[in-house]
Amino acid sequence: METKEFNKQLKGKNNGFLHLIINLVMLVGIILLIVWMSGLDGMINPADGEPTAMVLLPILSGIILFFVYILHCIGFMIIQPNQSRVLTFFGRYSGTVRQNGFFWINPFYAKRKISLRARNMDVPPIKVNDKNGNPIMIGLVLVWKIADTYKAVFDIDVDTLQTTTQNAQNAQNAQQLKGYDSFVHVQSDAALRKVAGHYAYDNMDHNNAELTLRSGAEEINTQLENELRSRLSIAGIEVIEARINYLAYASEIASVMLRRQQADAIISAREKIVEGAVSMVELALNKLSEREVVQLDEEKKATMVSNLLVVLCADESASPVINTGSIY
Repeated sequence: METKEFNKQLKGKNNGFLHLIINLVMLVGIILLIVWMSGLDGMINPADGEPTAMVLLPILSGIILFFVYILHCIGFMIIQPNQSRVLTFFGRYSGTVRQNGFFWINPFYAKRKISLRARNMDVPPIKVNDKNGNPIMIGLVLVWKIADTYKAVFDIDVDTLQTTTQNAQNAQNAQQLKGYDSFVHVQSDAALRKVAGHYAYDNMDHNNAELTLRSGAEEINTQLENELRSRLSIAGIEVIEARINYLAYASEIASVMLRRQQADAIISAREKIVEGAVSMVELALNKLSEREVVQLDEEKKATMVSNLLVVLCADESASPVINTGSIY
């Protein structure tokens, strides 16, 4: 989107120290006029008690000089690093000053201070439904700054957004958002809901090819940043970084999903145990056969396999039973 912002370059005539000296000269002139007029009591016409023209002229000059001095003081401004001033002249945009230092400009310019520094926002976890309809809690941390001062000042109504946001918040977790934070908070909330609704929380069927909120952290964060950039560009806001910093099932299904995850973990562990046990039994039978330690028929092999599997797959250590008689 094309921007209407342009930088206003201040020159040597806008040097604040130069105009500070001018202000001091005017102040000294006003003081001298006051002192001089205090000794003009004899200049009043004794006939009618009215001041003569010689008195009226310095008084009028002093009043004019005083108002010029006050008006001249309004034009001073100090701009610190990563700060700016948006100038308007009777409602017309006149440029943005990004230079740092002490300046003086036309006092009839309206000056609005806009910070260009990076800001950090921690969006509290919100409840949304993922792709499978499961309620989850998800939050993000956002780093942003104002890049286009024209859009930031003239394309959004900060006061209205602030009031709307505060009225919509819950009384228990209301946040005192000010300025552009309210706009960023509302749009971040909407972007987070949209992105979270396109993906499942986790792979329910162990389909690792599908991108999920848990497994695809970098891809999800990239899509979240792109979504935020498209939403915040209308306000001239640049998204530096956006990351999901909280992800969990909602409380109403958390216990159920925990049991499901535990069951999946137990099943996976059992699969590994059985796979290892079968390999060990196969190795044992092959070694016994190769070294001709003992000759076992199929029935005895089945009994041996059963016993080994019980020992290897049991949750607790097996208690050995020693056969003192014949194995037959």
